[in-house]
Amino acid sequence: MADKPKDLYEILGLNKNATDDEIKKAYKKLAKKYHPDLNRDDPKTAEQKMKEINVAYDILKDPQKRAQYDQFGHAAFTQGGGAGGAGGFEGFDMGDIFGNGGFDMSEIFEQFFGGGRSSRRTARNQGPVRGADLRYDLTITFEEAAFGKSMTINVPRMENCEECGGTGAEKGTSPEICPDCKGSGMRQTTTRTPIGIISNSRPCERCHGTGKIIKSPCGHCHGSGKVRVNKDISVNIPKGVDTGNRLRIKNGGQAGERGGETGDLFVYINIKPHPIFTREGVNVYCEVPISFVQAALGATVDAPTIDGKVDLKISEGTQSGTVLKLRGKGIQVLRGEGRGDEFVKIKVLTPKNLSAYQRKLLQDFEKGGNENNNPEQKTFLDKLKGLFS
Repeated sequence: MADKPKDLYEILGLNKNATDDEIKKAYKKLAKKYHPDLNRDDPKTAEQKMKEINVAYDILKDPQKRAQYDQFGHAAFTQGGGAGGAGGFEGFDMGDIFGNGGFDMSEIFEQFFGGGRSSRRTARNQGPVRGADLRYDLTITFEEAAFGKSMTINVPRMENCEECGGTGAEKGTSPEICPDCKGSGMRQTTTRTPIGIISNSRPCERCHGTGKIIKSPCGHCHGSGKVRVNKDISVNIPKGVDTGNRLRIKNGGQAGERGGETGDLFVYINIKPHPIFTREGVNVYCEVPISFVQAALGATVDAPTIDGKVDLKISEGTQSGTVLKLRGKGIQVLRGEGRGDEFVKIKVLTPKNLSAYQRKLLQDFEKGGNENNNPEQKTFLDKLKGLFS
C-alpha cells in the first residue's frame, strides 16, 4: 500500500486559513532551519525535508495551485494526473515526497477482478462536490465566554468567481467537453504485470480530471472558477462556552464544485486568562485577601464575582485557606438552565513594617494569650514535647 500523503499545510506548520504572508514567513523559517549546509550531521534527512518544504511552498504560494490543492488534494499534482502534472515543480518527484511510488495493490485487484472503483471515481468526478470545511481559532475574554456575545470574524476562503459564475471561462463563453477523455475526466492506462495486463484509471492530464477544457479562461480567476476572499461572518457565542468548544457555521467554508454545497466553518474557542478568576466547568474560583484582624474578629468584605462585587461575611476566627461558597455566582450552563457556584479562598495577610507601638501591642497580646484561643497550636506543642521527651 502507498504511504499516506503528507498535508502541505502541516509540512509548513500552518492551517488552511493561513495568509500569503504567513506562508512566506513559515517557508523562510523552515528553509533556514533545514538547509543542508546547516545540518551536516544528517544531510540526507535535511535534504529530504527541504524537498518537502519547497514543494509545499511552490504550490501554496501560487493562488491557482493552492485553489487546486484545496479542492483536489495531492491528486491535483501527482504524476499521471491532476492539475499541472508532475513537471512543474523544479524537478522534484512528487511520488518520492508523497509516497506515490507505484500501484496500490487494492486498486490492482479491483481493476483485475471487476474495476468497480474506477466507475465510482468517474461518477464522483462528474457530480457535485461539497466544498471543504474550514477551521477558525477564536480567542475571547472570560466575560464573553460567561455571558455570550455576537461578533464578526474575518475568514479567508475560496468562493465562486462572480465574473464567470464559477465556470472558469471568460464571460460569454463556456467550458467545452474534453476531447481526450470525452468528458469522463478519466483516462484508461494499461500496465503489464506478472499477473497479466492491468487496466487502471487516472485523472485526465488535459482537463485535470474535470471532463472539460477552457479555451478562454476568465481573467479574474485565471480559469480556476474560484477566487480567494476575506469574508466577514457573524458568530453568536452562547453563554457558558469553554476552551475547546466548537461552533459550527453552516455554509461558512469553501465553495463547492459543479454546484456542490458550500462547506462549513468550525470555530474553535479559546479563552484568555483572567487576572482574578479561574474556571473549572461551570464553577468559578478566586482568592480574597483579608487582614489578620478581620480574620480574628470577623468582618464583611467586598468579594468579586462575574456579576460585580458582593458582600462576603467573614466569621470570627476564620483561618487562611478557608473556602467560602457563593451559590449561583458561577458560569451559565451551556445551552441549559442554571449556573455554577463561585468558591472564594480566604488569604489572611500577615502585616509588615510594624511601628514600635503596633509591635508592643502584639507582644502584649501574645503574653496575655490563652492557649484555648489557638487549639491547633496547643496540639502541635503537645506533639512536639512528646517527640523530644
